[in-house]
Amino acid sequence: MKHTPTWTAIAAACLLCAGAASAAPANTLPAGVRGPVTETVYDGVADDLLTAGLGKTGLMGAAPAFADPLHPTPAELRRNAIYVNYRALVDYTAAGGMGVFYGPNIDAEGRDTLGEGKVPGRETLAWYDDGSGLQNVTLMVQVPDRFDPARPCIVTATSSGSRGIYGAIGTAGEWGLKHGCAVAYTDKGSGNGQHELGANLVTLRDGRVVDAASAGTEALFRAPLSDAEREALLAQAPYRVAYKHAHSKQNPEADWGRHTLEAVRFAFWVLNERYGKVGRDGRREATLQPRNTIVIASSVSNGGGAALAAAEQDREGLIDGVAVSEPNAQPRWMHGLAIREGDTPVATIGRPLADYFTFANLYQPCALLAPAAGGGTAVASAFWPAAFTASAQNRCTALAAKGLVAGATLAEQADDALARLHAYGWTTDADFLHQSHYRFATNSIATTYTNAYGRFGVEDRLCGFSFANTDAAGTPIAPSASAVASIFSTGNGVPPTTGVNIVYDASSGGAKLDFLAVSPGTGLADFALDGALCQRSLVTGRDAADRLLTGAQREAAQRVRRGVTEVRLDGRLRGKPVLIVAGRSDALLPVNHTARAYYARVQAQGAADNVRYVEVTNAQHFDSFISLGAFLGYDARFIPLHVYFNRAMDAMWAHLTQGAALPPSQVVHTVPRGGSPGAAPALTSANVPAIQAAPAEGARIVFGDGTLVVPK
Repeated sequence: MKHTPTWTAIAAACLLCAGAASAAPANTLPAGVRGPVTETVYDGVADDLLTAGLGKTGLMGAAPAFADPLHPTPAELRRNAIYVNYRALVDYTAAGGMGVFYGPNIDAEGRDTLGEGKVPGRETLAWYDDGSGLQNVTLMVQVPDRFDPARPCIVTATSSGSRGIYGAIGTAGEWGLKHGCAVAYTDKGSGNGQHELGANLVTLRDGRVVDAASAGTEALFRAPLSDAEREALLAQAPYRVAYKHAHSKQNPEADWGRHTLEAVRFAFWVLNERYGKVGRDGRREATLQPRNTIVIASSVSNGGGAALAAAEQDREGLIDGVAVSEPNAQPRWMHGLAIREGDTPVATIGRPLADYFTFANLYQPCALLAPAAGGGTAVASAFWPAAFTASAQNRCTALAAKGLVAGATLAEQADDALARLHAYGWTTDADFLHQSHYRFATNSIATTYTNAYGRFGVEDRLCGFSFANTDAAGTPIAPSASAVASIFSTGNGVPPTTGVNIVYDASSGGAKLDFLAVSPGTGLADFALDGALCQRSLVTGRDAADRLLTGAQREAAQRVRRGVTEVRLDGRLRGKPVLIVAGRSDALLPVNHTARAYYARVQAQGAADNVRYVEVTNAQHFDSFISLGAFLGYDARFIPLHVYFNRAMDAMWAHLTQGAALPPSQVVHTVPRGGSPGAAPALTSANVPAIQAAPAEGARIVFGDGTLVVPK
């Protein structure tokens, strides 16, 4: 276990390093890191590390335009990637908290003192790869000018979701830069890499789009297909695209922890190249080392899960502490463990992501019609047209015909579908979110992750699904040249994004957008139920009639289930202090399968007194959706969880630098902003009370006799 330093201990260690002629080894590039290693200096005026020159005002304003949309420059692509990724992770409205509780203008003490918040410094990039160009995990280190080698610190900012290298810029990136720390980023091998198969175009690390042949080993991702195989696929399914996370055949999630550790090693190399002592041979020495540098593993969502995985895998003592929000943490074993919310036992806990997402993909489109979930009319029709409501009704009808929901009427079937989601681990606090999550996330994740876990390629079109741009009728079409050119900036690594959607190739009458597809097995426009049942069978090993799979279907299911075992976590955190924050209303990564379950697994290991879990009411997964006001209706109901991510980071910082105690595990009861959708009053401190150093007994989360008890 790494000794946890304080600033006093660090200062002493640095003095010892300075006084020892050969105490530090030569600074060498970590194994597996390959060039080109590029460094860019940003002056903090025209351009900067945190806001790409946009400042707070620019980040909160309209998207900057490309001078030539067909040929954007690397600087423009970087600027827009920072703009898009920043706004994708936080509520970017002033009423929702931007510029008041967080944002570039808010300093490390929470005060509005930083103006536009531009951060001067240096940005260094490299690949982590075996030389083949097939992995090409992007590593990036940002070092602000205010970095102090006498008080060195590193914060990891592994990308959330399947985002590119700037995918955590607005969360861990902002916090680290404001505290004068180097920030170690990685896209964790699942970043925003698209291969547009028709024109054979791929994306370079700097965002430019080029011909796949000319890219060589420098593409973010190139589908592992020969030209003949690519052309054969396009002959059957024109206009298709491949994405790295879904189609690399590498199950990148299995290495997310390792990639996070590689980013830390690269950060040490970058820092020592600039601040390390110059040895007698003229080379830099590795003066800054884990023993004299504070390292916090951090980030949110998938990035948070990667930080926890890195902590479990850290055998070198690189990491001092972990602070994460809404982590995608999939505990390996839950045998003998239970969760209780108040006096109510939770029936289903700790299932892997592929399990609960393929379950949601079956039942959410029916459940969203239940009155408790809004009845399909909870939010504006702009994202949920009447055709989708008809398909949701057809999904209920088709599920009932297969005996998968009960009820003689549509209302009864919808209520039963929602009850099944509750019984499978979703909290009632998440009911309102099923409609928007099904529309924008659930089917996408079910498709991406079953492909990834089974190491299937784009050519496999697993369960009949593929990716393509579509027209108004849902028919696959060629992507626009400007959309392809900007994908580095605008894409999030999974459809729907920048015009790319999920297509159900097996739809009756020909390939169709999954939301408009007709299932051959039902004859209904039911959101491609046949495909959803196929995905579910890959996890359960059984078909809709509960019969064991055979032949090719059985083999495919075995591949997916093997991939799932590769990504699950043990809960052994090697004695590191850890603070996990999650929102009770999270419908994407339900707490009973993720944060609560992982925390229970950690507690069951014993010797976990320094691991804490804070659950926040009225908080969910997508803070950026709050900013959309009446379009989704989140603003009146939910507070930004990002406020508590920052507070968790502050608490871990105080623990590591000052020896302050971590707050006990607890439920923080927040107050929604209220009002009507799109016109909620501004967020105030009363809406987001502090994490308590001494919470009331009725708010404490406790573990005993194998049961995690979370207060109502």
